[in-house]
Amino acid sequence: MQNYALTLDKFIDHAAKWQRAATVATAARGVVTERVGYAQLRSRSNHLSGALLALGLRTGDRVGTLAWNTAHHLEVYYATMNAGLVCHTLNPRLTPAHLAAMINQAEDKVLAIAASLMPLLTDLLPLCPTLERIIVLDPFDGAAKSNWGVPVDGLEAILDAYGTPTDWGAFPEETPAGLCFTSGTTGAPKGVVFTHRSNYLHTLMSIQPDAYCLSAKDTILVAIPMFHANAWGLPFSAPAVGASLVLPGRDLDGASLAALIRSEKVTIAGGVQTVWIGLLDHLDATGGEVPSLERIIIGGSKCPDALIRRMEERLGARVQTTWGMTEMSPLGTVDSVQFPPKASRSSGRPPIGVDLKLTDAEGNTLAEQRGTVGNLKVKGAAIIDRYFNAESDVLDAEGYFDTGDLAMIDDSGALTICGRSKDLIKSGGEWINPAEIEEIVGRDPRVAQVAVIGKAHPKWGERPVLVVELRQGDSAEGRALIDMLRGRIADWWLPDEIAILPRMPVAATGKIDKMRLRADYEGGALAEHVSPRASA
Repeated sequence: MQNYALTLDKFIDHAAKWQRAATVATAARGVVTERVGYAQLRSRSNHLSGALLALGLRTGDRVGTLAWNTAHHLEVYYATMNAGLVCHTLNPRLTPAHLAAMINQAEDKVLAIAASLMPLLTDLLPLCPTLERIIVLDPFDGAAKSNWGVPVDGLEAILDAYGTPTDWGAFPEETPAGLCFTSGTTGAPKGVVFTHRSNYLHTLMSIQPDAYCLSAKDTILVAIPMFHANAWGLPFSAPAVGASLVLPGRDLDGASLAALIRSEKVTIAGGVQTVWIGLLDHLDATGGEVPSLERIIIGGSKCPDALIRRMEERLGARVQTTWGMTEMSPLGTVDSVQFPPKASRSSGRPPIGVDLKLTDAEGNTLAEQRGTVGNLKVKGAAIIDRYFNAESDVLDAEGYFDTGDLAMIDDSGALTICGRSKDLIKSGGEWINPAEIEEIVGRDPRVAQVAVIGKAHPKWGERPVLVVELRQGDSAEGRALIDMLRGRIADWWLPDEIAILPRMPVAATGKIDKMRLRADYEGGALAEHVSPRASA
């Protein structure tokens, strides 16, 4: 057999050669502003690889990106990775201090940035001594570039001055390709390094019929930020199958997404649940349909069943639930569209290449792996071995990574996430699982989002607080929310207080930010929204 290295240039080369009809569309405010074919995108990416090498970058050097979902950002993806460089995606919603900590740890030499984010450079650059050059991905006023102390050039200027054809993939498949730091919602951010081999195998896993189920007939709206876990791998899996991509820029509001889905005839869309709440609210307020949409892939955090039903009924599309994490590249399990949906959705089954096991709190493998809750550990070809710059791995004796999640696997092999082990609330020496309370309250059609957090208690140690965001235009009293829990959970699990917020705080990745909720509660910021639970 031939020695055919599993490197990411193979995907864009394949699409450029065999899928000439597919396109990558970039939008702003719901209107497409640019459209390129894969052949053109491949040519520009290849010449940009030559430019980066001409600027002195060498295999393994890190290039940071601070950008939205655009074709130019995708060009940087392929230009860096296929030249043997590491594409370090950064979250624009973080503070300059947080960004600088990641840039400095990665020792990024070049930063590719969207023009709209250039104001960040004033505070960011003085904190980042490793940065040697800034590349602006959009047209900008070059007159201001002398204020930052490092060369600042537009992408087109870099291509004109240094762009040249480049041989791609001239390195082992184990070469690092990407770097992404975890969101830090449960601790300090840690770097995860993806290799060409891991991303290639993750792509093959994701496109299977029982996974994302993608094909050349699809047009995929990527509402997952490209700075978050490689946008769930869609920038690789779309060209791998020849699907068209729709990249919405920074605009993820309901009106913009509705316009894009209709104009581009989107068949599949991916994103966290907060994005789809915005789309639903827009359609409910203005009318209209999205008839081309066949499927929505959701992830990030468990989606309430009531929201899934609302999405499927209003949008006429199948909701496909998933579970994963940055450390898994990120796909772990996925609900197959090949089977009828269940009333209560699990997170699905693992594709080939991912293995799961449940352990007790001490790490001992549970004798019974089905129908019992345990600590979830994972193993596979696209799952972390060790964090960036760490001296040792984070695996157990059998090579499994501890996800920090509590989970149950049913008789059919479907996984249900039962909460984070760190989120458990210890009250009177006994454990309360917030996820079980969230699951019940989330079934109420009035509830848009729900979270349960722990508060300090002088007698019991901790007690639960229920936090709810209602659907637009709906109302509910604390008594009604508590009554729906009675008889379904132990009385001592019932939350002591209820906070009904106008908007649930979300982290930079779109997940509910429980760290923020806890801090806001302790600081009194939730006081005006909190009421004691209604008594029986």
